Amino acid sequence: MKGKVLVTGAAGYIGSVLVRRLLERGYPVRAFDNLTFGGESLIGVYSLPNFEFQKGDIRNSVDMAAALDGVHTVVHLAAIVGDPACAKQPELANAINWDASVRLFDLCNATSNVKRFVFASTCSNYGKMPGDGFLNEESPLRPVSLYAELKVKFERYLLDCETRQDFVATALRFATVYGLSPRLRFDLTVNEFTRDGTLGKELNIYGERFWRPYCHVEDLAQSCILVLESAPETVRRNVFGVGDTDENYQKAMLAEELLKIVPDAKIRFVSKSEDPRDYRVDFSKIQKALGFKVSKRVPDGIREIYGILKDGLISDPYSKAFQNI
Repeated sequence: MKGKVLVTGAAGYIGSVLVRRLLERGYPVRAFDNLTFGGESLIGVYSLPNFEFQKGDIRNSVDMAAALDGVHTVVHLAAIVGDPACAKQPELANAINWDASVRLFDLCNATSNVKRFVFASTCSNYGKMPGDGFLNEESPLRPVSLYAELKVKFERYLLDCETRQDFVATALRFATVYGLSPRLRFDLTVNEFTRDGTLGKELNIYGERFWRPYCHVEDLAQSCILVLESAPETVRRNVFGVGDTDENYQKAMLAEELLKIVPDAKIRFVSKSEDPRDYRVDFSKIQKALGFKVSKRVPDGIREIYGILKDGLISDPYSKAFQNI
């Protein structure tokens, strides 16, 4: 029988997809979340026999001790996510993304039944790249926001910390996410561009020449499963970027892809000479080491967001329910 997986932040954008993928593969899942953005994303799996839910706060040691009971693997997604959200609530971001994450990691290391720990980091750690090349796991990290600073800080803690010999910890640097999720967000570049273009709102694009890698939410979820199913010696105390090298886009390129699907989208480019985040990433490490391949690309994500909006599946796509701030 497969070991039980604890997913923190399970009701979130990535977590609610990951929970479903784990259940499909036969894993017992304990979903942990404080339900800041509600729990509707988990209703569809709530009655499944391998699913259990625990409401709690990762800052609460009692909650976390209970959450780890009988768990084999922890996938740690819970966080204040994104530059704007962390800038708006810096004390909370420090308390959750650093203090509570360190306590959780230490507790996992001290809990003998927990054998694996997968941490959701970010390619935002790269900040602004020098020159026109590609960055990878060996490149210097230049975080330019509190969100990325805390991710870098915890990554280093995970990689440098002395742990039990049978405890396997891995950090995954996610590319910028997009696509459909039970907890849908429209404060993400691809989803936001598609929403505004589809609904006839003028789309103002700032810094159209700055690069960023993108990856579908389903593929990011799949990377977590791939890591927990990989040989310990391959992923122990290691970091992998998650994405596809061919999926690096400038914002102007995203606009071009949008126009292929929504030809009447209203787009205006606004001059901006400086952006703190500008980077292209080479994702060959995870492909070569673990055999990771993406199943969807940016045009696929645009089409699926366009489809649900044109079909009227969401009554108010501009509701705050679809944002992290």
